[in-house]
Amino acid sequence: MATRPEHVAEKDLASTIQPVILGADYSAYAYVRAFREAYGARAIIYGSSDIKSISRTRFAEYRVVEGFDEPEVLLATLAELGEELCAAGRVPFLVTCGDFYARIVSQHKSELERWFYTPVVDFDVLDFVTQKENFYRVCEEVGVPYPKTRLLDCADPAAQADDSGFAYPLVAKPSNSAAYHYAEFPGKQKIFIVETPEELRRIFDELKRSCYDESLIVQEFIPGGDSHMYAIYLYADANSDVVFSICGHVGLEDHHPGAIGNAVAIVPERNAEVEAAAARFVKRVGYHGMGTFDAKWDVRTGEFKFLEMNARPGRSSWFVLLAGVNFARIQVEDVVLGRTPAPVAPREDWAYVAVPRKVIERCMPAGPLKDRVLAAYRDKTASFALHWRGGHDSLAQRLWAYVNYFHQVQKFEKYLPHGDVS
Repeated sequence: MATRPEHVAEKDLASTIQPVILGADYSAYAYVRAFREAYGARAIIYGSSDIKSISRTRFAEYRVVEGFDEPEVLLATLAELGEELCAAGRVPFLVTCGDFYARIVSQHKSELERWFYTPVVDFDVLDFVTQKENFYRVCEEVGVPYPKTRLLDCADPAAQADDSGFAYPLVAKPSNSAAYHYAEFPGKQKIFIVETPEELRRIFDELKRSCYDESLIVQEFIPGGDSHMYAIYLYADANSDVVFSICGHVGLEDHHPGAIGNAVAIVPERNAEVEAAAARFVKRVGYHGMGTFDAKWDVRTGEFKFLEMNARPGRSSWFVLLAGVNFARIQVEDVVLGRTPAPVAPREDWAYVAVPRKVIERCMPAGPLKDRVLAAYRDKTASFALHWRGGHDSLAQRLWAYVNYFHQVQKFEKYLPHGDVS
């Protein structure tokens, strides 16, 4: 039976590396670009459905596998692919987009590494940091501010929706997003902004009746709109030292119930306090790999409060490339070549967008941040996450990317009809 090649030479990577991408969100297209620019490689993307703005790229082979979101199907598919690639003398490099794929690959990393090199975080660390109760415990230990939080046990039929000590509105969200992936119930959302005790009880009762058996997090709502949010993307080496850290100031987020919290406008804003807090966290947990943090500025206390960590590249990873950091090359150098990546200083001359200018004009509150985002459209430094300017992707990919792009106007009119609050 075939196994992955060991002792790979850097000079051979351009002809041998085979990127394999699981999932087809915006970060998948960022990976496609990153591998293409670093090695001239054409990736293989696996998904459970045809996402045309990504599947039509000429820089990847897109494969739809029925039932791919079932672990046994995913693992069988990867085993077959791994045998095929290794027998052909390729260097398979497996990356993931989204919590579900990251968790499955991490759980089975030791068996998958027979065929694949992968930068996916080891399961003991991934499982620890993605359990939000652990996240907040570590924040407490290393002096990182976070919102007041309580856990409700969805596995306990007798548990009550205890909201004592909280004011409404409050935030409710699952502690384990991978387990939440399988839960089905009316009104399911990624995150809930809860206005009344009755609404909290309804959500908690629905979760207890579903297959979800982890905790529901009840958390104070930090006032302020999307423009109070910050995104921190970083890579930590095998010593858990930060190789690069990019802090972005969010101008606007998605408000579709299934995509709440996904940033659609980000500009660079270096913040030593926030980046140092993220570095303390990854050092404390022994983190090795790429990860993202969400933080929100609390005007009441004058603090940046950390909300969560994602143990994977984020959906908005396109902005890492805009900042001049090829995260795929860093991962390959670390995992395949066994080098400690050299620290990278990101550029500050970029703007990440996933919506047309019209959405920003209508939805963002007036102020310097909005002015920065609009200026980026005018001077053409604003880059859409599915449009590789100068990449010369296929006409079909570009057309479907712009269908996605301009559809956002209608979507924001429906889900954010009165614009965001400051």
